[in-house]
Parts: sequence; structure tokens; C-alpha cells
Amino acid sequence: MKDFTSILAEAIGLIFAGDADLIEIIALSLKVTLSAVVIACLIGLPLGAAVGAFRFPGRTLVTILLNSLMGLPPVVVGLVVYLALSNAGPLGPLQLLYTPTAMVIAQTILVTPIVAALTRQVIEDLDTEYSEQFRSLGVGPLERMTALLWDARYSLLTVALAGFGRAVAEVGAVIIVGGNINHVTRVMTTTIALETSKGNLELALALGVVLLVIAVMVNAAVMGLRASAVRSAYA
Repeated sequence: MKDFTSILAEAIGLIFAGDADLIEIIALSLKVTLSAVVIACLIGLPLGAAVGAFRFPGRTLVTILLNSLMGLPPVVVGLVVYLALSNAGPLGPLQLLYTPTAMVIAQTILVTPIVAALTRQVIEDLDTEYSEQFRSLGVGPLERMTALLWDARYSLLTVALAGFGRAVAEVGAVIIVGGNINHVTRVMTTTIALETSKGNLELALALGVVLLVIAVMVNAAVMGLRASAVRSAYA
């Protein structure tokens, strides 16, 4: 049994050597995650902004629902998507199960409520601050929401990064709908789980280091954007 130091040294070696399997897994992980986050933002940003900026019947219920969906269990999402995409499901004819597209769908379902709920809070706070100005200027609903989204752009970028951080670390849902197929649907988190169970700790640890670096970079980006937002507010 190798000790931790030798395993870590081999893992770092794999990273700096640009191991082909390692690069392929990282590339697929980023492709799936970024695709899911972009789709989640296209849905969640306008949805959250509409709920945060406007008053309508059932708004409280929608807010509660969005906040509740932030805690969706990944394995439940994976199971629901699996059933929908399986041959017996309504989307079975599309033959999407065990493909990267299925993984994007699962991650999108997980990330969209997070983006929408956080956007709602940001826009609602901003709308409270600007509501009197909007009324005095006679700003219409569309212009109002557009102005709020633009003014909150730095905060909303941190929302998107938070969604990315959630998606890139996902394992439960993607392993159910993706199947963890080598060279097809194997991403960082599922590979770490598989290779650890097989005793291939070097590859698992290498991917763990990469995942940790990505998490640190995302958090650093969030802090940097928040600092930029504060500077812009007082500029």
C-alpha cells in the first residue's frame, strides 16, 4: 500500500504531464457544467427578476417554492430525469439517457432554482431602493426589469458563479443519468468515486486536486466581483 505522499506525488505528476484521460475528463466536466449553468441563467435570471420586481397573486408561494427547490436532493433529480429519459418515459424516443445531454438536463434542474432564488433576493432588494424613482419617471415593466438586471450585474455574476460551483461538484444526479461511461459520460466527480473504489487513488486524487483548484478559483472570482460591485456602488 502506497503512502499518501507517494500517491500525491503521482497525482501531481499526472496533472503536470497532461495525462490524456485526465484532460478528457476535465474537459467533459467543464463542458457539461458550463452548458447547464448558461441554460440555468437564461431561465433563472429573468424568472427571479420577475418575481423580485413585480407584485402578483401567488408571489409568496412562488418565492417559497423557489427557496425550497434550492435544496433539491440530487439523487431525486437524477431519478426523475432517468425516468423521463428512459425508454418507458415520455422523452425516451429522444435516446438521451446515458449521454452528456442527460447530464446537462439534470444539472440544469438543480442549478436553475438556485439562480432564480438568489436573483429574486438581489432584484427585490434593489427594487425596494429604486421603486420611488421608477414611479416618478413612469418606467414601464420591461424597462424596469432591464434596468434592475443591469444595475445588479455584478451581483448576478456572483449568482452564476455560485451555480457553477454547485454544478461542478455534483455527483449523484449525473451518475444516475450519465452512467459514468468511459470516454462518454465520465466526469470528475463520478471518476473520483469510481477510481477510489477501484483503488486507483492517483487519478482520483489528481482529479480531486483539480476540482479543489476550480472551487478556489470560483470563490476567488465571487469575492473579486463583490469587491468590484462595492467599488462601483461608491464610484
